[in-house]
Amino acid sequence: MRKCKVFVGNSHPELGKLVCERLGIEPAPCRLKKFANGETSVQIDVSVRDEDVYIIQSSSPDINDHIMELLILISACKGGSAAKITAVIPMFPYSKQSKMKKHRGAITARMLANLLIMAGADHVVSMDLHASQMQGFFSKPVDNLYGAPTLAKWLKLNLPDYKNAVVVSKNPGGTKRVTALADSLKINFAMIHTDRRRAKDGYKMKKNRLKSNQAQQKVVVVDNKGSSKTENSDGEEEDENIIITNELQTARIVRGHVVEDDDITFAPSATTSTTSLITHGTDSASTSISGNGIHPSIAGRKLSTNLNGISSTDMSTLHNSSSSNFHESNSDDDDEPDVLAQEKLITLVGDVQNKPAIILDDMVDKPTSFISAAEHLRLNCGANAVYIVATHGVFSSDCLESLENCKFIDKIVVTNTYPISKEQRAKAKKLVVIDVSPIFAECIRRDHFGESISVLFNSLAAIE
Repeated sequence: MRKCKVFVGNSHPELGKLVCERLGIEPAPCRLKKFANGETSVQIDVSVRDEDVYIIQSSSPDINDHIMELLILISACKGGSAAKITAVIPMFPYSKQSKMKKHRGAITARMLANLLIMAGADHVVSMDLHASQMQGFFSKPVDNLYGAPTLAKWLKLNLPDYKNAVVVSKNPGGTKRVTALADSLKINFAMIHTDRRRAKDGYKMKKNRLKSNQAQQKVVVVDNKGSSKTENSDGEEEDENIIITNELQTARIVRGHVVEDDDITFAPSATTSTTSLITHGTDSASTSISGNGIHPSIAGRKLSTNLNGISSTDMSTLHNSSSSNFHESNSDDDDEPDVLAQEKLITLVGDVQNKPAIILDDMVDKPTSFISAAEHLRLNCGANAVYIVATHGVFSSDCLESLENCKFIDKIVVTNTYPISKEQRAKAKKLVVIDVSPIFAECIRRDHFGESISVLFNSLAAIE
């Protein structure tokens, strides 16, 4: 490739070398070091005048130092009269801070985008941005490549029963990503919803009403037609407005783990049923299965809510609660200590009975939400295997070790957009790292020669 230079930063030299090998060129020489006082120094040892320059620098554990290194490299190339400077950032730093979550917070991802443009970047290439709207932070072109085709190929080749699998989103915010993978594999998808404010929602209020009605010792009986009746202590049957389906499964989470309905080890307060049956009639608002006085024919069934007959007051309460919880459910703070201390409800919307479950996300940073989802899928929902699949394997602190030790997780599949040490790879027997350097190499080649890169968004045909 003439009139082209590829510089590799210190954040992920392994990926940079793989990209250069794929392109058939050597990384451009440059010296990256630090002064004694901690300042970053960059010296380019080759002419870049009127050449296309590509700088590969990903996120890393030393994120702030490597961001500064990237900015100085861009500025040095701009000062060296490069014709075009492209920042290739496989995992964009600070992507979780792409919106203001609380008052007086900073949108740090936008600030970083402004820094890159002000330093002199003419083009940015990344993969699976945490929020695709981040492309609007830049005043220069941005190409957001997708890791889904690579992950889909691995799943097809390594899951014996992938056509029967279900792609699961561990929060409502990831459903768009999940449906895209499910469509490419032509399989079903499901969603997990975690409710933090369980004490304020309609489910909690109806649970309290139930306790006063349980003294009647009603038993729910399902006939062959799917309808249901309740049998009171006198043996008389009463009609109930209940719908039984296999599309909803609810359980309790305490300190990041799924617990039984009657478990009071961590939470001695009133508990919420592991499997819930919500009904609406004239007087009774809900009925739940807790294992006491329940007919064997429906034990372990998964149940859903019938909204007929619900009062306007209850509907308003449910609406307000769900609205206030929406952003909390999509929050990236699920593993924070104050959040972990709360008891929550976890609900699966979908069916994974006797099927492999694929939990998909853009990154694996902390383990708690993945472990609780895997426990719920295996213990309560009947999944026969759980695979964690993500583009970026960050694995902060002891995340990888925790996931490795979880007996409900079968495989952890990530790409090499984020540096993972050889020691971590050697210890983690469940970890699979997929190489995405061919995608970035082909993107650089096509961009340099002025070819379209849209083919890289939907398939791997261009790099095979």
